[in-house]
Amino acid sequence: MTTQLLRPAAETSEHEERGKVLRGEVPRESHAEWKPSPSRENPLDILQKADDARVPELVPIRYGRMLPSPFTFFRGAAAIMAADLARTPSIGVRVQACGDCHLKNFGGFATPERNIVFDINDFDETLPAPWEWDVKRLATSFVLAARSNGLPKSVSRQLAITCAEYYRKSIRAFAKFTPLDLWYSRTTADDFINDIPDPRMRHAVAGRVQKAASRRGSDIDYPKLAEVVNGESRIRDTPPLIFHPEQTREAGWRADVDDILRRYRESLPHERRELIDRYHFVDAALKVVGVGSVGTRCWIALMVSATNEPLFLQFKQASNSVFEPYAGKSDYENSGQRVVVGQRIMQSASDIFLGWTQANGRDFYVRQLRDAKISPLVEQFDEAMMLAFAQACAKTLARAHAKSGNAWTIRGYLGKNDAFDDAIGTFAERYADQTEVDHGLLKAAVRSGKIDAYVE
Repeated sequence: MTTQLLRPAAETSEHEERGKVLRGEVPRESHAEWKPSPSRENPLDILQKADDARVPELVPIRYGRMLPSPFTFFRGAAAIMAADLARTPSIGVRVQACGDCHLKNFGGFATPERNIVFDINDFDETLPAPWEWDVKRLATSFVLAARSNGLPKSVSRQLAITCAEYYRKSIRAFAKFTPLDLWYSRTTADDFINDIPDPRMRHAVAGRVQKAASRRGSDIDYPKLAEVVNGESRIRDTPPLIFHPEQTREAGWRADVDDILRRYRESLPHERRELIDRYHFVDAALKVVGVGSVGTRCWIALMVSATNEPLFLQFKQASNSVFEPYAGKSDYENSGQRVVVGQRIMQSASDIFLGWTQANGRDFYVRQLRDAKISPLVEQFDEAMMLAFAQACAKTLARAHAKSGNAWTIRGYLGKNDAFDDAIGTFAERYADQTEVDHGLLKAAVRSGKIDAYVE
């Protein structure tokens, strides 16, 4: 019995030693490398390849939202960076990766127990992939956001280094956790607020958290999104961002909806089916969301309980992850299931309505439209707040990776010094420069009329 108890500890030590050996095969300093390959595909061609699967009328909105700055371009360019990341060094350890890991995809939301936590909140591109890819995209996003906010170059580099440093230190800590302790671990709203250095910013964030926690998302959304027409509730059209397409007026529309809802219900655990059965469908409309997601089919459905309490569900189209051409095909035939499983693995807590379905040959995942969601006001962040946010994001990412990957090997590889941190700082600056060049290509294409952009 003693030997059996000691064996796991010995195995983790072996994994950590393997990580140290990998430093010789893939030097930590090598992660600073970024130089576009002579065979690098035109980034605009990569973006336009995805347009065929989108609603044509909405594609100009996508480019309009990418146009304002290199940072907004970056948010919509996950596919471009995925192709570039595939050419960068990796030690071969895979985790459940976010796939679109930038700072605007972190924030606060309510757990099923109605507590507010800080976590990753976008998993459209999630897939098992090298852990380095998420770290590099996160660090680059901070450089671009800092530049967009007018912060000094030294600060933008330090933000990228901070991302790598706190990821490294957090992986070291999480590698020591028991599996259960790791899965129970989470960053509460109080944890996040207490780490904010500016008292005024602490007070402002605490106020947003308190307000969000006091109201359900559908209670907030209903007055904004719905109206009563001929005595019946329906979603209000505000084109081009929310509208009822022609198919909602076709004879077979309601039968299609019933089939979609049936498939969704089957994806839920049995106890959640009891919950969703307490609501009935009222209306659905297309809604434009995000930056990179614009043009994909995102439906919002208004559901109502027997006592007329509203529930808004979001049915968001799920396609292949941008990582799949480079990290391998998903294990799940339905891309919606890929998103849901990845989200449940990476998050500390997930929406109780999370599920998946299919409609007209397209995959969708389902969640509440908004549930006490608190998005970071990055455009208002000063240096201190940006650094605190970088620390929180990096720690959160490390926990998500540790839950699914070999944290011991990553821990052994990263070690205790700052070799990896400095390398990521350099990579992030170089790739931010590349993003500025790519953004310039988009601006030129819009000016010449090659790409149509609708600026809201």
